[in-house]
Amino acid sequence: MAPHRHELSDAEWTLLQPLLPAIQTPGRRYQDHRRLLNGMLFRINTGIPWRDLPDRYGPWQTVYSRYRRWSRNGLWDRILHALQRELDASGRIEWSLWCLDGSNVRAHKAAAGAGKKTARPRTAGSCARP
Repeated sequence: MAPHRHELSDAEWTLLQPLLPAIQTPGRRYQDHRRLLNGMLFRINTGIPWRDLPDRYGPWQTVYSRYRRWSRNGLWDRILHALQRELDASGRIEWSLWCLDGSNVRAHKAAAGAGKKTARPRTAGSCARP
C-alpha cells in the first residue's frame, strides 16, 4: 500500500524488487531500496531540489547517490526493458501506437516568429530590394 501519492504500491514494488541490485554495503547501515526509490520518484514527480527531499525518504545525499549510481550503470534502461518485455509477453503493449509529449521540447526562438540573429536589421525608410 502506498501511503503517499508518489510512492510505489505493493504490487509495483513486487514487480520492481527483483530488478534492483543486491544491497552491497558491508559494514554500513542498511538503506532500503524501496524507501530510496520512493524518494527518487517523489523528487522526479515534484521537481524539488535534492536537498529539499522530505526526511521520510532518508538522507537526501543517500537518495541522490544511489540515483546517480543507478543512472551511470544503466539500471533505469534495464528496468524499462524488463518491464516492457513482461508487458509485451502478456499482450498489454500495442507497439503500433505512439504518443510524443512535446510539452518539454524546446523550440528555437525563430519558431515563435522571432527574427534570426543572422538577419540584417532594417533601418527606418529602407526598402528591401529584389
